[in-house]
Amino acid sequence: MKARTRPPRLSRAWRRLLILLVPLGLALSMWQAAQLAREQALQSLVREAENELRLSAAGLEGHLSRHDYLPRLLASREGVQRFLSSPRSQDAMPLNRLLDRFRATADVSDVYLLDRDANTLAASNWHLPNTFIGQNYAFRSYYQDAIAGGQGRFYGLGVQSLERGYYFSAPVWLDDISPDATPDGVMVVKVLLDAVEESWADQDAELLVTDEDDIIFMASRPELRMAALHPLSDEERQALLETRRYADEPLSPSGIEVLETRGDQSRLVSFARGPLAEGSYLSLSRPLEDLGWEMHILKPLTPVIRAQWLSALLAGGLYGVVVLGGGIGWQRLRLRREREQFAERERRTLASARDELERNVERRTRDLVETNRRLSGEIEERRRAEANLRQTRDELIQAAKLAVLGQLAAGINHELNQPLAAIRAYAENARAFLERQRLEAASSNLEQIIELTARMAEISSQLRQFSRKCGDSLTAVSVPSCFDYALRLFQARLRDAGVEVERHWPEGDVWVRADLVRLEQVLVNLIGNALQAMSEAPDPRLTLSIDQDAERVTIGVADKGPGIADENLARIFEPFFTTKSPGSGLGLGLSISSRIIDDLGGRLSADNRPGGGAQFTIILPRDRGAHDTDRTHDQESSSHA
Repeated sequence: MKARTRPPRLSRAWRRLLILLVPLGLALSMWQAAQLAREQALQSLVREAENELRLSAAGLEGHLSRHDYLPRLLASREGVQRFLSSPRSQDAMPLNRLLDRFRATADVSDVYLLDRDANTLAASNWHLPNTFIGQNYAFRSYYQDAIAGGQGRFYGLGVQSLERGYYFSAPVWLDDISPDATPDGVMVVKVLLDAVEESWADQDAELLVTDEDDIIFMASRPELRMAALHPLSDEERQALLETRRYADEPLSPSGIEVLETRGDQSRLVSFARGPLAEGSYLSLSRPLEDLGWEMHILKPLTPVIRAQWLSALLAGGLYGVVVLGGGIGWQRLRLRREREQFAERERRTLASARDELERNVERRTRDLVETNRRLSGEIEERRRAEANLRQTRDELIQAAKLAVLGQLAAGINHELNQPLAAIRAYAENARAFLERQRLEAASSNLEQIIELTARMAEISSQLRQFSRKCGDSLTAVSVPSCFDYALRLFQARLRDAGVEVERHWPEGDVWVRADLVRLEQVLVNLIGNALQAMSEAPDPRLTLSIDQDAERVTIGVADKGPGIADENLARIFEPFFTTKSPGSGLGLGLSISSRIIDDLGGRLSADNRPGGGAQFTIILPRDRGAHDTDRTHDQESSSHA
């Protein structure tokens, strides 16, 4: 008994251990994969940030260096030196205009001239309300550097314009330069950096430029400009106010918080507030030694987070596949042992079942052969029935056409009697004219006889066209041409009954995919029924319409008769159903027409009009490939040949 109960205990212990180890292994593998992916993604992001930072720094230095020579160039101009030699005795307006032209040509913000005491004598913005003329800039370092004989560089807010700019200055000498001489003036050029900042907005990163006081004076986001990289002490804030570098800006802290400092000089930072507070960023910095600045780049950590999640999910999926594979292997091993135990018994069972199956197969084979023989006979009988049905349908269609011909007989008889009477009269007149030797008059009568016989031939050709059998192939058919043909068949009845015909369809041809003869037969039948329905109407009106969209064409035939009774609408297309008096029809016209439209891939429906009368609607597939005039001409020629 102990030997029998021990394996279950071991199995339960292993099961509990696996239940504990599998989730732990999953969590460990996902965490390890996420950490490895994070480190690789951060290294790739650092390389990308270094490249972008190097290019951006080179672009900023290049933008500023191209204006480095401008103050020296202006300081050497004869007009500047001549004016500076005696400014009170000369008009400053020519020099102001010269500086303004130079500003526009060099594409800088402002150009102005200071005397030895830092008073502005001439400026390119002489015509603006916030002109520099008359202002003293002795507190600016660019003046102090230039008046000492060197070249000045300065960045800050303008005292008058409050615009951020970079200032270049150079001394103006009137006499030969000696070691202990003092310049006679200072030429200053101010350059705006808005264009550089606008180019930064296209990058997938945030760029910052800080000065030696860690003040962010350039940034790709306007919210970060004029902010301190770190909170300023009262002494630092007071020192900046005394230099007037940033005027009266509050220089609030930017809110940058360092989350992690990495060994490759990069840092992971976030923002405590502001528009960038929603995410974390990789921060790199690069010194701009020639300018005394430092440029920073902030790359979003979105790719790193995405890589972490993706790696964790892949590791979890791989771990699941491994666990599932191990479970399947163990299960297959257990099943293999079970199969070995039952293999012999299964073989004996299968042998017995095989013998029984062979007997059943032999019996079922005999039954299937007999059933197949019966089905073959039934299929052949069904084919013969379908052939007889198709022949009967064609004969019914032909009979319906002949019935319509009988209805048209009265009108055709009237159309033929008139030309025959006229031919007889013209023939008698021609004989009389010949007896009197009036050959010209006789020839005129013979021409009239020829014209009348041509008219009679056209009437008979229309009857032959209507009575012929249709084909099986579908082609492009012009619906307006079919309507014209049908109306010509009923021309006499329409005229005698005083029926007004209204046509509503777009200009040009409308083409459907159908059989010409069968579509004409349906329209002749519908128009004939409409004329019978309006035989006692006081003001008969036949309305024919064609509408089309991208896929189908809707054809309408409406009359102004008494309409169709509601109880007959459901049976109107049944064979041998008719509301006409006995002897007026077999009730097959609408049934055959509905079957024809179904064979053409369309639908025929009937309804009553709100204003009175019946409305028959045909919907057929539109043929969008028929557009050329030759095809139209061929269609009309085949319809009226």
